[in-house]
Amino acid sequence: MSVINSYAQDFNNAIQLLKSYKLDDLEKLQPTLKLNQSEFDYLNNQKQLIINGTTDSLIDFKIDSSSIKNSTLKLILLGDYYLFKNIPEDSLAYSYYSKAVNTALKTKDTILITESCKKIFKQLFKTRHSLDGYPIYLDIYKDYLYDANEKATYSFHLYNYEGSEHRLEKIASLKLVLSAIKDKDLSFLKAKINQLIGVEFDYFKKNSDSSLVYYLKAKELMQEKPYQFYRNELFGINANIGLIYLRKEDYENAKKYFQFSNSINLPKYRFVEKVKINELLADIELQSNNWENAYSYLKSRNAYSDTLNEYSKATKITEINTKYETEKKEKEILQLSNDNLKSEAKRKQNQNIALGLAGSLALGSIIAFLIFKNTKRKQKLAEQDKELETQKLATVLKEQELTTIDAMIEGQEKERQRIANDLHDDLGGLMATVKLHFNALKEKQTPELYAKTNQLIDEAYEKVRSVAHAKNSGVIAKQGLLKAVQQMADKVSVLNKIKINVIDHGLDERLENSLELTIFRIIQELITNIIKHANATEANIHITNHEDTLNIMVEDNGKGFNASQITKTKKGMGISSIDKRVAHLDGTLTIESEHNQGTTIIIDIPI
Repeated sequence: MSVINSYAQDFNNAIQLLKSYKLDDLEKLQPTLKLNQSEFDYLNNQKQLIINGTTDSLIDFKIDSSSIKNSTLKLILLGDYYLFKNIPEDSLAYSYYSKAVNTALKTKDTILITESCKKIFKQLFKTRHSLDGYPIYLDIYKDYLYDANEKATYSFHLYNYEGSEHRLEKIASLKLVLSAIKDKDLSFLKAKINQLIGVEFDYFKKNSDSSLVYYLKAKELMQEKPYQFYRNELFGINANIGLIYLRKEDYENAKKYFQFSNSINLPKYRFVEKVKINELLADIELQSNNWENAYSYLKSRNAYSDTLNEYSKATKITEINTKYETEKKEKEILQLSNDNLKSEAKRKQNQNIALGLAGSLALGSIIAFLIFKNTKRKQKLAEQDKELETQKLATVLKEQELTTIDAMIEGQEKERQRIANDLHDDLGGLMATVKLHFNALKEKQTPELYAKTNQLIDEAYEKVRSVAHAKNSGVIAKQGLLKAVQQMADKVSVLNKIKINVIDHGLDERLENSLELTIFRIIQELITNIIKHANATEANIHITNHEDTLNIMVEDNGKGFNASQITKTKKGMGISSIDKRVAHLDGTLTIESEHNQGTTIIIDIPI
């Protein structure tokens, strides 16, 4: 194991306080420490990240990072910027963290190696790079474990990465890690380990009582600090506790912990979690016949869903506008260049005429040369005019794309208006009738009047449920993505003499209905391509939920094709339609194919 250099001791002291989240102590100690500018900037940015949970404070750094001289610290901060920004870019974060590890290894600086490794573990855990990257960086990290904190952190990530075998041994090992650091002031790390043990008991051992003990301990530890970094973790812990009580049909406790989660502010890109929590709260209130509360939670659920959709669309529109403005400026520059060229050509032409009138036959060769040059300029102008027309067409296409997005937003607004009208015209009138019956029941109680009032209440309940689940119309909404894909595969296998297999992982819960419908159409188009073009006898559809990313892989044993010939401008075989659908979901599409070796299409969609 490497030894910490003496010149870095002050930075190490600061890192120890940072690892324990003792930010007040770090604030007091920092003025007395001998730190270079790189170390000073790094500590300040890490403090802001813990306090606020975002990288807003890193925006200035991203614009001008020249002040940070240490290349490893600079790379870590760039990774932080892309991992924790409002719209994370995981691939860029992974790239910068990886470079930080390699740079730190070259200098053999123990502190920077461990810091950069821990950063990459956070990124690897939330992306599908995890299985590839974890063993590599765990192997590097284990050689630089210079204190109890680092050893415990290594154990946490090691057991977090390991598969589903030997669950009891894994739980026992995690308990030993907790015992080793019980006297250390490491509340965040202890909370994460308790949370991981709770997950092991909850989802793999099906022992909800034991998992509840560890979840509650994790919650207690996470509440010790007032920082947003801690509160973001509390959201998931409270939600897990609520789900345990929901399975026990203890609706009061389930509601209490779901409300704890719902009270925590999350960034907009995580509003999908807010949507799910409000759906669960609405279902609990419906179970208790609390119509008003159920309606309130459904309104919140729709508000979070709308905000998430509008946020994604606004980001897309901003991106399109930026490209449009860039193209517009380039067009103006090109037009100005054309005007200058035409002016120069006219001046040269007049000069050529003057030389021809004043000269003699001896100057014939010079005139011919000038005419040749003039012809070349005209050809160049013609090419530039053609390029201008191409850019005009691109601008028109962008404007059409903006119009399409506006139409989508308008459609959502009409749907919201329709639901509001249903509530006002249908449910509002029904509830007014119920009120009249209650007043009559108060004055004159009869079995017939009581039965009629009870019938009206049941009818109101059904109206609320029908409005709440209006979005779930259609075949996909009724049966879900997985079942719809399986049914399609069964039908295709019978009718087209091709065997379609569906392999899923992590699809225990439903996705948002419009997302499921779009994904189904994508898979349907891919299977249609296989039937039409591949001459395949077997195809596999893999659908894997990685929590924040849905991975779809469709492979066949057909004749294949040259994937390098499939370009953005000329895709063919329905690929263009699929690519547009994937791009609209901010996803990525990869094609792998060789002649007579089959075809594999991989799609990653953020969820």
